[in-house]
Amino acid sequence: MPLLRWQLERLGNVGKIGMGLMLAAGIYYFLVVMPQATELQQLKDRAVMLQAQAVAKNNPSEGGDAEAGKKMSGDQALQVFYDFFPQVDSSPFWIRELVRIAKKQGVELSSSEYRLINEKDARLARYEMVLPIRGKYSQIRAFIADALEAVPAMAISAIAMKRENTSMDKLEVRLEINLYMNK
Repeated sequence: MPLLRWQLERLGNVGKIGMGLMLAAGIYYFLVVMPQATELQQLKDRAVMLQAQAVAKNNPSEGGDAEAGKKMSGDQALQVFYDFFPQVDSSPFWIRELVRIAKKQGVELSSSEYRLINEKDARLARYEMVLPIRGKYSQIRAFIADALEAVPAMAISAIAMKRENTSMDKLEVRLEINLYMNK
């Protein structure tokens, strides 16, 4: 015991802090890192098992479905990609959906501009919308997040924000949105 006390005094304050940090790191390793490593290994084992089950299910010689394991050709994959996009005639539905989300989030929509762009030799049409909206920053963020989630074929091409002065809590935002649609 006196030898330990003599060694600690010899370390000084910096050495004592270092020893304390090493002890804390060791405790953290055994209490946090080791259990996570065990859980990671269990997840890896489960992933291997699920992959083996998927291969067995897709293998026709083992009673699996032959169609499920078949890869698509380039044309089939391209068609699946284009089928993801909504049809051009569904644009009123998507506009109503944006208006519904704006009401839900408490955002004021002003007069909007809409323009359908059909480019030659393109399989997708682009519906350009300019939405002037007004609301609190948190409401506008929630509107944008909900709109992007509800309308997956939509992309925001530009955002312009303006506040008259710092004491005002509402922003005036001009959103330029492109809605991509299948012709």
